[in-house]
Amino acid sequence: MAELSKTPLLDQVQTPQDLRRLRPEQLRQFADELRQETVDAVSVTGGHLGAGLGVVELTVALHYIFDTPRDRLIWDVGHQAYPHKILTGRRDRIRTIRQGSGLSGFTKRAESEYDPFGAAHSSTSISAGLGMAVARDFDGRDNNVIAVIGDGAMSAGMAYEAMNNAGSRHERLIVILNDNNMSIAPPVGAMAAYLARLFSGKTYRSLREIGKQLAKKLPKALEIGALRAEEFARGMITGGTMFEELGFYYVGPIDGHNIDHLLPVLKNVRDTKNGPIIVHVRTKKGHGYGPAEASADKYHGVVKFDVATGTQSKPKSNAPAYTKVFAQSLIKEARKDDKIVAITAAMPSGTGLDLFEKEFPKRTFDVGIAEQHAVTFAGGLATEGYKPFAAIYSTFLQRAYDQVVHDIAIQRLPVRFALDRAGLVGADGPTHAGSFDIAYLGCLPGFVVMAAADEA
Repeated sequence: MAELSKTPLLDQVQTPQDLRRLRPEQLRQFADELRQETVDAVSVTGGHLGAGLGVVELTVALHYIFDTPRDRLIWDVGHQAYPHKILTGRRDRIRTIRQGSGLSGFTKRAESEYDPFGAAHSSTSISAGLGMAVARDFDGRDNNVIAVIGDGAMSAGMAYEAMNNAGSRHERLIVILNDNNMSIAPPVGAMAAYLARLFSGKTYRSLREIGKQLAKKLPKALEIGALRAEEFARGMITGGTMFEELGFYYVGPIDGHNIDHLLPVLKNVRDTKNGPIIVHVRTKKGHGYGPAEASADKYHGVVKFDVATGTQSKPKSNAPAYTKVFAQSLIKEARKDDKIVAITAAMPSGTGLDLFEKEFPKRTFDVGIAEQHAVTFAGGLATEGYKPFAAIYSTFLQRAYDQVVHDIAIQRLPVRFALDRAGLVGADGPTHAGSFDIAYLGCLPGFVVMAAADEA
């Protein structure tokens, strides 16, 4: 074993099929090597770093337990999939990521059979996964469908719409909640891992099914009471009551960086043949790389950097960034007018509103990944005489087009939309370019579409 540990394992693994030939006790070393390769690659190309480092062990465990690509594995949002790309036959191209003719910075169907769904905008995985599960059952196949949703994607309403639908239909669907910045449940540890193993195991699920069958023999009121008592008791222990109410069987929370905890739970879940299941995994963005752990926001997306120090190679330029000029201009106006408020959908630093928030914390609203709500919320403020500035990336405003039309344009409400990243944006590719903003906004009644000629 001592001799084996000196042998690089990453060089022996080109695809998940190769990974499954390793012994479970070798996976810790493999994960460490995969994390280092991710850091090294992004230090050369720039790109998204923190989210990918947070799911290294989860990536390894999922590909080890499930039969990908036959089992469909959807990463949501796709910027956490760099380790997945390295592990699925793209290591030789990983240093082309986000470059012309190179790998996409997100999952992309045209790029690999291991990417069953493109996920560059967030919160789509459960909807897509349910569609795949229904199609599987129509075709009489028995493969698994796994949606890994995280990095804030659960703050979008679409995820809950999908869970509500999936919970009422009972197709076999596995959702992994990668919880890296939320406090949904108590801290994880050995007891939590034991309970997750217990509740996901065949013995407990069989006993639970027997309990359900026995409960059906009781009068209806007692049957409902017995089922709710079991659900409530599990919810008290695990904290998953909300997901149970949506119709999902909840397992967790478990430590997403402990492969010994992940493997048995994922195996139990894989072998379950009934209904939708949600596995709650706790991870930390940037895990295993000191600079990224210490500053998750600065290492979410990075330019080229020095691996040893973490120092990013910011290009030297005297020209101010448009985002900063917008923020400073809005702050200047807001000092003169206390009716000005600012709204962002989970992108405060990307839109400059982090600067606005420092001066006007009570007049800044970050609503999460919820562009539809952001737009209508702005409309509500406008009806009461306030002057909302909705700072949203052009590509993300597409998600709220009905609200822009129905709630703002038709009612002639004075909402100002500051579209960051309008037009073509480069490295993030077609999913993030504001290719359609002039077309989809220019046709609306009462809208004036403008682009600044320069910073002044």
